[in-house]
Amino acid sequence: MNPPQSGAVHAVLEDFLGHWRGTTRFASSAGGPERSAVAEISFTRAAGGFAVVQSYRHTETNGAHLDGHGVFTVDPDHNDVLWYHGDSMGLPHEAPSRCTWHGGVLRVERHSDRGTARHTFRVDEGVLTHIAELRRGDSPDYAPLMSSECRRA
Repeated sequence: MNPPQSGAVHAVLEDFLGHWRGTTRFASSAGGPERSAVAEISFTRAAGGFAVVQSYRHTETNGAHLDGHGVFTVDPDHNDVLWYHGDSMGLPHEAPSRCTWHGGVLRVERHSDRGTARHTFRVDEGVLTHIAELRRGDSPDYAPLMSSECRRA
């Protein structure tokens, strides 16, 4: 396999680059009632183009906020994308997750002893959508956690 060229991010990440603003809707959960927050998300080329840094903030009407950072990078042995992620919730950092890419949708499943969190990212007609769902234990079903819709700022 030929290594990726410096300065060129993995093709599936190109559409995400830039700064986005919109709304996040959190589903009712043990973390709180159903609610909305202002969403700000940035995807920035880094590491000579071999990575994209994701930074986000969800700010609720009472001023509470959740911050997170991720790094998407190419696995040159498999020519696919890995996601390293951490946020202000204080949970332990996890190993990177392998992403899948199908029909314009970037999907990541993060497995832990708490369950499986599935994140789905896509850009369609100028709208960035990020959906997070959670599957607990052996359940075959995912429950909604949050959904963000943003436009370029």
